[in-house]
Amino acid sequence: MRRTTRGRAPAAAVAALVAASALLLTGCTSDPLADQFREGSGKNYIAGDGSISEYEAADRGEPIAFSGETVEGEAFDSADTLGEVTVVNFWYAGCAPCRVESPILEEVHQDYGEADVAFVGVNVRDQAGTAASFEETYGVTYPSILDVESGEAQLAFAGPVPPAAVPTTIVLDQEGRVAARVLGQVTDASILSSLVDRVLDEQA
Repeated sequence: MRRTTRGRAPAAAVAALVAASALLLTGCTSDPLADQFREGSGKNYIAGDGSISEYEAADRGEPIAFSGETVEGEAFDSADTLGEVTVVNFWYAGCAPCRVESPILEEVHQDYGEADVAFVGVNVRDQAGTAASFEETYGVTYPSILDVESGEAQLAFAGPVPPAAVPTTIVLDQEGRVAARVLGQVTDASILSSLVDRVLDEQA
């Protein structure tokens, strides 16, 4: 039951991602993201409406596996965070809502510390220098994958709950399955903490 409260990849993989995004944006007339995309707003991003979706354990589907090189040049693999609740944030430096929510995400990250919660960003547009400057400016201490060239991390999430808006924040359960999604800007630390806590409580 779903509860809603508010190196380089092969060309074929990139083409599949583009095709999936096109279907998402043109095939769902009730989707506010699709409407915004079609009407055009002069922005460099498609902003979500801040709606929150949570997924019961029985409806979470298969684990999401993704990996990539971080802004600091290190390797990240989601397999290393299995057993933890993982918060995945899709962002890029030129996205105004990303700048606003960044301190909120970092606050929640610091609040949990090493308490079985991992954070990782997926930068969808920037090169390392631009992303690193953003992290320094906004005090982001958790790693981010650079996904602009390969699109592999985005492709991994392009199934039942694709991150159509930037920013989008996804909470994965301890098995790597999608437990919750914030479509658009996270506006308050308590919202994200509550989503994470509910997933942590499942294992209590």
